[in-house]
Parts: sequence; C-alpha cells; structure tokens
Amino acid sequence: MPLRTVIVDDEPHARKYLRTLLAADSDFEIVGECTEGGQAVAALIELRPDVVFLDIQMPDLDGFEVLRAVNGEISPIVVFCTAYDQFALKAFEAFALDYLLKPFDEDRFARTLARVKTQFRGQNGPDKTAALVESVAAQRPAPRRLLVKSGGRVLFLKFEDIRRIEAADNYVRFHTADGEHTMRETIGNIERQLPEDLFIRIHRSAIVNLELIREFQPLPGGEARVRLDDGTELTVSRRHRERAEARFGAK
Repeated sequence: MPLRTVIVDDEPHARKYLRTLLAADSDFEIVGECTEGGQAVAALIELRPDVVFLDIQMPDLDGFEVLRAVNGEISPIVVFCTAYDQFALKAFEAFALDYLLKPFDEDRFARTLARVKTQFRGQNGPDKTAALVESVAAQRPAPRRLLVKSGGRVLFLKFEDIRRIEAADNYVRFHTADGEHTMRETIGNIERQLPEDLFIRIHRSAIVNLELIREFQPLPGGEARVRLDDGTELTVSRRHRERAEARFGAK
C-alpha cells in the first residue's frame, strides 16, 4: 500500500518538482498539496498522511508552527524542504528524518525516499515529531498569536485581540473583537500558550486580558469582581484572588 503523502510549500515550482519526483516512485501517493501553513494544519489533521514534505518559510505559519499545531493529533514522518540552513540543520539533524536543502537533485531525493521507506517499515521508535516541536519551541521567540481550530477552520488570533476566554467541559470559548470562537481544548492547555504579561486566570473557567480590566472590587467571602472596558463583570474566585490582587497592586 503506497505511503500517503502531503506536500506543503508556498512556491508553485517547488511543489511541481516534488510531484514529478514522487510520481516516479509507486510507493508514494500524493493525497494533498498545501500552499500555506494554516491550510497545511487543516489538511494534515483531516488527511492523516504517513509522510509530509514540509517547507519552512511560508507567509502565515512556518513549518515549525505547523508541526506545533498538529502535535499530539498526528505524527507523520517529516521531511523538511528548505532554502535556509542557518537554523535548520542543527535542529533537523537531531529530530527530523531528513531535510532537503534547496536546490536538491534527483539522486539526493532518491536517498531521502529510501530513508522514508526504511523508517516507515520500522516505525516503532519514539515520536520524533514531538521531540522536534519541543526543541524548536525552546529555541524560537514566543509566538505572537494563538492558533484556534474552530468549526472546521484554522484561525490565528492575535493575543491583543482576545478579550477573555471561558471554559465549558472540554471546550473553550474565545471572546474577541470580531466575535466568539469555540474550540475543543482545556483551558489549562490554552493558559500555557498565553503570555503571562497580557493575561490572568481569575477563575477555574475564566482567563481575562489584563489590558481590558477597568475595575477590581473585593467581595465578602473571599471572592472579588472585575469589570472590563465594555461593562462585562466577571467573578474572581477565592483561589485566584490573591494572585489577582498582586497583579493589580490591590493588596
């Protein structure tokens, strides 16, 4: 059975070159092509390929962010295709199956395909995709936006556009200036992705953008209340009140 393969590259000639080379090997079947990172995230989750040929530099999400977004949901064999070696080589040699430094020839590509097939036949080792994501996350600057999978779409919310976040069971709802978006995720996992200088957890089911808080009011019984710039009032639980007071300088 051929290996289900997805190509991700924003350059048309690069995708065409990969298509041509892959067509010569019946062990591979191209099931999808993507021109940008956001499209790639949705396609990888839906198509669940065995192999992905992944570009690094793309307009919206780069290759690292694509892997970070799908990590935990799928673990394909990853082959990076890049014209940049200044950062790639150190990380890729440790965690990726292979990297192709553009421009590469047919012989180099054939060696890559041989490695992919060998890896796939004996794919019982640790998940290198997860290790790569961890390594890259530790070395790269913190992202300035949050990737949200909502209603079959992949959205990129700028942190400053998120007003507040509410939890309900295993779902979270993002309140933004443009509306609301719901995602299947825990609020704890979302909290770990947010910059601490911009957001604060005020309740087991609520996170608020600090810039939008206009009033902090202690309440009897150990709770408190915050009022946002649009008049929305939210409860600060007893568990989170002390930390909130410290952040607001209200103690």
